[in-house]
Amino acid sequence: MASLCVFAPAKINLSLAVTGRRDDGFHELVSLVAPLDWGDTLWLETAHDAMADTLHCDHPGVPTDASNLVLKAAAAFRRHQKTGAPFVHFILQKSVPAGAGLGGGSSDAAAALRGLNQLAAQPLKMDQLRACAAEVGSDVPLFLEGTAVVMRGRGEINDPLPMAARDVLWGRELLIFKPPFGVPTAWAYRQLREHGAAWYVPTAKAEEALAQWLAQPTWETLPLGNNLERPVFEKYVALPVLLDELRQKYRLRCRMSGSGSACFALLEPASPQVAIEQTIREAWGAETVIRAVRLASH
Repeated sequence: MASLCVFAPAKINLSLAVTGRRDDGFHELVSLVAPLDWGDTLWLETAHDAMADTLHCDHPGVPTDASNLVLKAAAAFRRHQKTGAPFVHFILQKSVPAGAGLGGGSSDAAAALRGLNQLAAQPLKMDQLRACAAEVGSDVPLFLEGTAVVMRGRGEINDPLPMAARDVLWGRELLIFKPPFGVPTAWAYRQLREHGAAWYVPTAKAEEALAQWLAQPTWETLPLGNNLERPVFEKYVALPVLLDELRQKYRLRCRMSGSGSACFALLEPASPQVAIEQTIREAWGAETVIRAVRLASH
């Protein structure tokens, strides 16, 4: 029996501009995204006598049937790779919370694709793996790149950053914090759609802001922004109230990641992390997930 362990990093949307709705029902994005040095772990064990791929997860709230993105990724892999590779038993160790906007499920799916391809002696080239990933979900191709990218389209177009920009991001510390509730991604995007053009960011504006930063990237001028905050903050008021307090009390640059509910704050060497964490727990309660992480942009 062959086995393999694959790391599935979480991601952070340092900036996210939802620019409009596509004819296929998805939304167009322009987003600066980076993987983190924190995430889930996926084990793959070949099961030669099995009749299907199976999944076990150490978190009781995670479905382990065909609705899980890991098994959807396995099904997509087998549609593209037709040499009859043995079925696999997946063991998923979860660290990234669901409903957070940190890409946990999508990263798990990409880890499954990378692991299956490795166990099968790399039958699929990167373009084929990207095609598999796009079939599974919009965010999944991102996690095949392994570096900070500009995400476009519905999420399937990922252009790695120039080395100068990656150097700016590499190893920078953030504080991730998620309240005891999640935000349904579909709901957040639906709110944008229902409010129309006024809540979208014009594509040219989003691209211009990003291009200016890429031309002269610095940590201090990082173009933070997320127009999904508008609908989410209207309903989940605890999010903007805390972010405003952190900005005023500690002069932090902080935003929501993706569609939430997780938020992040950029830390500096002098940031009083213990006091910041105490403020977050006082606002959101003891069940708040707080994690100090670093950007893994190379």
